[in-house]
Amino acid sequence: MSKSEPSVESTHFGYKSVPVAEKADHVKDVFDSVARRYDIMNDLMSAGLHRLWKRHTVDQAGVRPGHHVLDLAGGTGDLALRFARQVGPQGHVVLADINAAMLEQGRQRLINAGIAGNFTIAQVDAENLPFAGNSFDRITIAFGLRNVTDKDAALRSMYRVLKPGGKALILEFSEPVSALKPAYDLYSFKVLPLIGKLVARDEDSYQYLAESIRMHPDQEALLSMMQDAGFERCRYENLAGGIVALHIGYRI
Repeated sequence: MSKSEPSVESTHFGYKSVPVAEKADHVKDVFDSVARRYDIMNDLMSAGLHRLWKRHTVDQAGVRPGHHVLDLAGGTGDLALRFARQVGPQGHVVLADINAAMLEQGRQRLINAGIAGNFTIAQVDAENLPFAGNSFDRITIAFGLRNVTDKDAALRSMYRVLKPGGKALILEFSEPVSALKPAYDLYSFKVLPLIGKLVARDEDSYQYLAESIRMHPDQEALLSMMQDAGFERCRYENLAGGIVALHIGYRI
């Protein structure tokens, strides 16, 4: 499927073209539907590998005591929980997502883990972050950027609220090496929706998720987008043969 640009008035929702103003509502419906089974589905879909990818992202973030961290599209809070333990009582973590149902799952996770006093829940739009400039030492977004309507606006907004010397990390599905593509396509469009139907009782949402991965910019395209947004020393690392990539950029 081509990644051709939609018209000014429309944008991609998976392989469909929808009015720009409606995409956020469509994405909201998807995550409202899957929120309660999101972590279980991630384990099933990735055979648990998503945990290793996220752990690697946390390691690469290099969060230290006293840091202020923004975990965008943080959903069920698995990264935010690790960061909250790392920043300690003098630091702060903002678990942010556009979807209230996902944030509720994340809030419960942090509370159940005994985290208190150094985290905040924020329902925000990544394209227009409601934080002062130079607010955060680290910003992460894991498996969320592809669902944002205007990715360039989100990257600019992330850059604005990042402190000089701060680091942004984007973990996202990407373009696998050619040898993996036939098996990956078969899994994405046959197995994944079936798992969604049987486990989450929602085949359509997981069909969308598979399509959204294909419409997301590949490694080099996202690298260029980060540079255009102002990030410096940008680089990426392929994980699992490029099925997932971790992009890193700094505000100098």
